[in-house]
Amino acid sequence: MEKTAGATEGANRRLANIQAITDEAFAQMDVDELLDTLLDRVRAVLGVDTAVVLLLDREERFLVATAAKGIEEEVAQAAHVPVGEGFAGRVAAERRPVYIPDVPSAGVFNPLLVERGLQSLLGVPLVGAGRLVGVMHVGTLAHRRFTSEETEFLQLAGSRAAQAVQSVLSRSEHAGALELQRSLIPGAPPDVPGFEMAARYRPGKAIVGGDWYDVFTLPSGEIGIVIGDVAGNGLPAAVVMGRMRSALRAYALDNDDPAEVLRKLNRKMLHFEPEATATVLYAVADRGGGRIRLSSAGHPPPVLAPPDGPAEPVDMKFDVLIGLGEDIPRRTRTIDVPPGALLCFYTDGLIERRDDSILNGVARLCRAVHAGPPEAVGAAVMSALIGREAAPDDVALLLMRRVPQDPRDG
Repeated sequence: MEKTAGATEGANRRLANIQAITDEAFAQMDVDELLDTLLDRVRAVLGVDTAVVLLLDREERFLVATAAKGIEEEVAQAAHVPVGEGFAGRVAAERRPVYIPDVPSAGVFNPLLVERGLQSLLGVPLVGAGRLVGVMHVGTLAHRRFTSEETEFLQLAGSRAAQAVQSVLSRSEHAGALELQRSLIPGAPPDVPGFEMAARYRPGKAIVGGDWYDVFTLPSGEIGIVIGDVAGNGLPAAVVMGRMRSALRAYALDNDDPAEVLRKLNRKMLHFEPEATATVLYAVADRGGGRIRLSSAGHPPPVLAPPDGPAEPVDMKFDVLIGLGEDIPRRTRTIDVPPGALLCFYTDGLIERRDDSILNGVARLCRAVHAGPPEAVGAAVMSALIGREAAPDDVALLLMRRVPQDPRDG
């Protein structure tokens, strides 16, 4: 009878411990509040002196102290531990619980653990959806052996923390990327003498990425026009896009040849961000808009709709993507744009579909584009190519019509 009562007491205790870290209130917290609350509960359940969470950095090289109880100086001093080194680094590398019975003699990487007087440590990896997020560890000022039940509880707490952190960071990254992209893409095209303009930007189904367009006036009075797509998605792609946009603008101030501007942009990206790639089309329109010089780094050509004929892609070759081949030559193509003609610049999210070819997508685009008011053409293009279903990829669309000639001027 006593054995049954003891088993029931143990089961009730385990249930209470689990409930302590699965509270629905966690779902409403941000990362900092969640981790602080979780560590408080872990300390109370296990009766330990310290509890720490270290999260993996973006490059997955270091564990960074993010939340701590009983040893708050870890966070204040921005403690970093290389993955694979020391106690926390070993937990991360091996992805299993690690117990250290005697901290002073264990050769831990972080001196704060010894200075604080900790004697025993237990650490578990934070793994969510098969991906390492970080490490959680607890420590005691007296020598302590942790039971299998206590280790299991800490693993459960670590799993809870990993899932919550991934969820919150995912939402934050999405919001941050969207805000960054909105800040970099003009809310409305600027007023450009000689042109009427319209634009659309539509995030894909999953998460915003590196699509962008840009229009600016150069010191010569000419107009710079950019459409681009950074490979990847989320905040990393949006950040690269922002840097690329700023760099291209800077190079455009010093050179009026689109090919040379893209060459310099490519050189910069290869040197400072060698992992990044992007397609970019850069064009320069003269003061009247009658002639436009274009160069493409792997980006699809714009569609040109003359006032008296069907729309067709501009006949031009494109060179290698930004981020590839520094010594490969780049070319500039010059085209004439008659009064009333419309140019349609776009990213591949507009024309690419898994169940169809890009050529068919371009053909649909050409049928939708005509030499009409840009806002009306933009609505027609989005209706024909996007319809009711959101595109799986981001879509950027920029439409420019050269102001039609007034018949009275003839």
